[in-house]
Amino acid sequence: MARELKKWGSPFEVAAKGSEIQELEVQMAEAGFWDDQQQAQSVIARINSLRQVHDTWSEIRGECAELAELAHLALQEGEDSLAQEIGEGLSRLKEKLNSLELTQLLGSKYDHNNAIISLHPGAGGLESQDWAEMLLRMYTRWAEKRGFSTEILDYQSDVEAGINSATLLIKGEYAYGYLRSEKGVHRLVRISPFDSSGRRHTSFASLDVLPEIEEGEVEINPDDLRIDTYRSGGAGGQHVNTTDSAVRITHIPTGLVATCQNERSQHSNRLAAMKILLARLAERLRLEQEEEMAKIRGEQREIAWGSQIRSYIFHPYNLVKDHRTEVETGNVNAVMDGEIDMFVDAWLRWLAGRK
Repeated sequence: MARELKKWGSPFEVAAKGSEIQELEVQMAEAGFWDDQQQAQSVIARINSLRQVHDTWSEIRGECAELAELAHLALQEGEDSLAQEIGEGLSRLKEKLNSLELTQLLGSKYDHNNAIISLHPGAGGLESQDWAEMLLRMYTRWAEKRGFSTEILDYQSDVEAGINSATLLIKGEYAYGYLRSEKGVHRLVRISPFDSSGRRHTSFASLDVLPEIEEGEVEINPDDLRIDTYRSGGAGGQHVNTTDSAVRITHIPTGLVATCQNERSQHSNRLAAMKILLARLAERLRLEQEEEMAKIRGEQREIAWGSQIRSYIFHPYNLVKDHRTEVETGNVNAVMDGEIDMFVDAWLRWLAGRK
């Protein structure tokens, strides 16, 4: 463990981060700091990011010192009973080191932002609609396990089963940085619950991931927007409105469209649709201005066979395999319950290796 601490001490430059925190705190105390709100928020975000690394590293060093003392005591006193406690402590430290390392891999401009994910069924009809809803639950459970909050921005259910589309806002530190690894086509193989003959079916669904963008980051001319209202559709239940409260916003110059019909009021739907439109417009602008930001959008592929980033096989055996990193697990149920960190971590390391 001491060797691992030494290994990470240099890249993290903990002392330098502490010095930068002090410099930024002095800057915050200066008169007029809050005159420029955007700059002030940027400084605060930087301080929070630095403190997360600095405090976590200090905590790790402290725990490492305590375990070293405990191990020394165990050797002196011949206390074999402390071996389990020491082993558990080392395992916790390794997990914290791993988490800290991954945080350092999340260095892109929008990685710390909240994430907006959109799910769409692909080839497979009813099967894919059900599959898209299963994925929606998987990412919701992942967010809950991390202590993130979720908000449904748009939800269009199908009359028979599953969803035609859904857009979910996941709020949490580095939500976008983690979830951008999930962008792409996801493939399911299972015995269909909708097939009376019990045949095996292959289904597809695509996931798009965008960072939530603050309004001040993208300028939109109100004259460039066309806002239409209509009556919400759906199969019934909580997603149906009896008034024309659903909203569709079109950005005329680019043709980008955002819709929301999940909220009860037209005002709330309009705010949610604008949130989605801002994210999509910001992404488009970045791609036009900087070739490097093409990594945010990723490669666009057909939602069908041969384009999947990951396969989830329920029959004839249990396996979830990521086709980019080759990471796989046979615990399908755990994955569908939101335990996808092994794939997220592997993708971040794989991406860092490519760079």
